[in-house]
Amino acid sequence: MNKQSIPATDDAWDERILGADEEFVEVADEKLEAAADEGSGTLLISIRVQKAMLEDFKIIASLNKGIGYQTLMKQIMQRFVDCEKKRIFRELALEKLKSQNKAIPVIQGARTRPARQRRAA
Repeated sequence: MNKQSIPATDDAWDERILGADEEFVEVADEKLEAAADEGSGTLLISIRVQKAMLEDFKIIASLNKGIGYQTLMKQIMQRFVDCEKKRIFRELALEKLKSQNKAIPVIQGARTRPARQRRAA
């Protein structure tokens, strides 16, 4: 297979155009695999997702500066984790202020408290 016939997308891997020939396959020893994971700061996992969702990820990724769908999935998960950490921290901080009977500052962009928790002026 020459370079001109290889698609330049993740589809080449998904359609087994690349990476399927047994002549290029060998099992990495545990030390090499651990070194690769350590160097990249990543961990290999396996998840099952609906086919339609995976196709949607691929479409969105291709329209989003042509990034790979796995890269897009990692970016989405990172955004979720960042937002959740901020939300949890904000809730914990508000609870601490409440327990100390301190005035709760108004934070721009923060959600307002439900009406039943509001204090009279």
